[in-house]
Amino acid sequence: MTKLKFLCALVTFLSVNSYAANPLFSDVRTADPAALVVKDKVYLYAGHDIAKDNTKFYEMNDWLVYSSSDMVNWEAHGPRLTVSDFKWAKGDAWASQVIERKGKYYWYVTVRHNDTKPGFAIGVAVGDSPLGPFKDALGKALVTNDMTTDTPNDWDDIDPSVFIDDDGQAYLFWGNSKPRYAKLKKNMLELDGSIQPLTIPNFTEALWIHKHGDWYYLSYASGFPEKISYSMSKSITGPWEHKGVLNELAGNSNTNHQAIIDFKGKSYFIYHNGGSQPDGGSFRRSVCIDDLHYNADGTIQRIVMTSEGATPAK
Repeated sequence: MTKLKFLCALVTFLSVNSYAANPLFSDVRTADPAALVVKDKVYLYAGHDIAKDNTKFYEMNDWLVYSSSDMVNWEAHGPRLTVSDFKWAKGDAWASQVIERKGKYYWYVTVRHNDTKPGFAIGVAVGDSPLGPFKDALGKALVTNDMTTDTPNDWDDIDPSVFIDDDGQAYLFWGNSKPRYAKLKKNMLELDGSIQPLTIPNFTEALWIHKHGDWYYLSYASGFPEKISYSMSKSITGPWEHKGVLNELAGNSNTNHQAIIDFKGKSYFIYHNGGSQPDGGSFRRSVCIDDLHYNADGTIQRIVMTSEGATPAK
C-alpha cells in the first residue's frame, strides 16, 4: 500500500470510528446539561461553573450553549442567557431546559429570587431561535417558593423539565426533595391548574421527562452523592413503575444531572461529573455524553460512563 493510500484509509477509519471524548469541553466547566433536537442539529444548554476551587459552593451566573450535527464535533456559542436578564433574580444560574413551540423557544431556568420572594424560583425566557436572543418572557417568576409550602427547604423549586405530549398538552416537572408537575397553558408561560405531586422512590432532584416509543420515562437524581434512577409509565401522569439505577455515582461530584435524547436513529445520555479533569469536583463539573441503549421491553440498559464518549450520529 502506498503512503497516500494508507493515509486515506487511516482518515476513513478515524472518521468512521471517531468518538466524542469525555468531558466534552476542557476549556470551561459545564454542568446540568439539557439538550434540544432541532432538525439535523442538537443544541446543548449547560450551566457554567466558575468556582475557583472545590472547597466552597457553586458559583454560577450564566448558561452556555453549544451545537452539533454529529454529537462529536461541537460549536461553542458562548453564554446566551444570564441571571441579570431576570431583574427579579439575584443569583445562581442553576439547571435549565429549552423547548420549542410554534417557532418560539422557551428557556426554563432555575434562579434564586430576590428578597421579595425568598428562595429558589423558576423563570422563563423566550427567543425566536435556539440561540436566541432570549429575554425574560414574564418579568416575574413562573414558580416561586411560596407556591410549594410542603417542604421546609427554600431550594425545592429547582431543575425544571418541560415536555409537550402528543396531544399538544405541555407539562412542567420540577423539584428537590419532593417531585412535582403541572400542566402549562398553550402560551407556555402560565400553569394550567394545580401543582401535582409525583410518587417515585428515593427522589432527590434533576427530573428529566422524555418519551421513547410508547413509553414515558422519568429519570432523576437519587440519594446523595447522587446516582440517576428512572421510572416508566404508559401515561405522562403516571402511575410510574420504578426500574432502578440508570447511572452510578458521577466521579467525584456529589451531584449528577442528565438529559436523554434520540438523534439520527441513536440514543444518548448526557450528564455531568467532576472526575474527568484533575481540578474537577462538586463545584467544578464537566458535561459528558455516552451512548444509551433500550431493551426490547422498553427498559434502559445501565449507562457505562466512558472516557471515549459517545459514538457519532450520521
